[in-house]
Amino acid sequence: MIEFQKAYEIVIGTKLNIGTEKVALNNSLGRVLAQDVFSDIDMPPFNKSAMDGFACRSIDLFNELEIIEIIPAGKIPQKEIGENQCSKIMTGAPLPVGADTIFIVEDSKEIGENRVIYTKPKSEIDTCNIEAGNDAKANISFKGEDIKIGDVVLQKGTLLKPQHIAVLASVGCINPEVSKLPKVGVIATGSELVEPNIKPKDSQIRNSNGSQMIAQLAAININANYYGIAVDDEKITQEIFDKAVSENDIIMLSGGVSEGDFDFVPKILKNAGFDIKFDRIAVQPGKPTTFAMSQNKICFGMPGNPVSSFVLFELLLKPLIYKLAGSDYKNQRIILALGIDFNRSRANRLAFIPVTISENGEVFPVEYHGSAHINGLTVADGLFEIPIGVTNMKKGEKVNVRQI
Repeated sequence: MIEFQKAYEIVIGTKLNIGTEKVALNNSLGRVLAQDVFSDIDMPPFNKSAMDGFACRSIDLFNELEIIEIIPAGKIPQKEIGENQCSKIMTGAPLPVGADTIFIVEDSKEIGENRVIYTKPKSEIDTCNIEAGNDAKANISFKGEDIKIGDVVLQKGTLLKPQHIAVLASVGCINPEVSKLPKVGVIATGSELVEPNIKPKDSQIRNSNGSQMIAQLAAININANYYGIAVDDEKITQEIFDKAVSENDIIMLSGGVSEGDFDFVPKILKNAGFDIKFDRIAVQPGKPTTFAMSQNKICFGMPGNPVSSFVLFELLLKPLIYKLAGSDYKNQRIILALGIDFNRSRANRLAFIPVTISENGEVFPVEYHGSAHINGLTVADGLFEIPIGVTNMKKGEKVNVRQI
């Protein structure tokens, strides 16, 4: 049995050649960039108004001004601003020639047909740095002040979120190059299992692990290949496993990795030429977790209990999948205060306990009966860590919480 940190280092250090591909912009959410992305234009592409207001010469700011034009966004100004003139301008519209400042609508008063004055008192204005609103010149967004042609706007390894999609669109990157997603096969093991559409008989239980793992994979953009339930027969399980290996980069099995008479997954892995890197982790839940490799293939033997399977996916498999895609993904961890005293009887493993987080940022363990109690996770906001050797933690003590 190895400590969790060592297991994490082994898993995250694994290399797998999955290659890259180009995808449509609107299908790239959640993917990882395999290239730096450069801007093909200046942004903004022209001097433009940052506010609705009036564009004029700063030297004429306190004079009565003639409105010579209305400039909506998307329209090129037709007239040049001269002495004591201005154009009414909308947010995003190009700045007319001759203007060097914009005062906002809220600081204006129209005093007649096509006539306007700036209403902010001159005493409030720094005439060395003429202001209107906060700063009159700040109401202009200047060409290239955000991004210049050729600038890197997104770096290789970026996990694409909605805000990144907007950046890609703004620079015309309609087919970004991203890392391919690994193909992942899911197998549930155990003769006691039946699929969710079947009502269990005595001694049977529904297969929740299969659906759970498929859903966890879907949450990170991977459509799993599901191979059903492998009953407790070594030959049948070997055949299903070998088929999954031939069609996938990563194989996930749930169950069959403990020490019972029918827990023969380790033997099946060895028969298929896999090198088992570890088969026990000093972690609770999830001790009987197996990780193995064969050439360009990876296998995770996950515990049969659903909470264990869920937790080990979040702690090990999810970071690995992102790492294989070129993203330096890290579990979201925050430090919060424990809301009550907490005790445990054994301290030989790193523990992850489901908790809720209160409005004032305190952590409270949920009702949790062990690694088979999947309902305990449905109300949990995260998992708080109890280090090896620690049995008692006091209210108010700071703890690490991994959000889920």
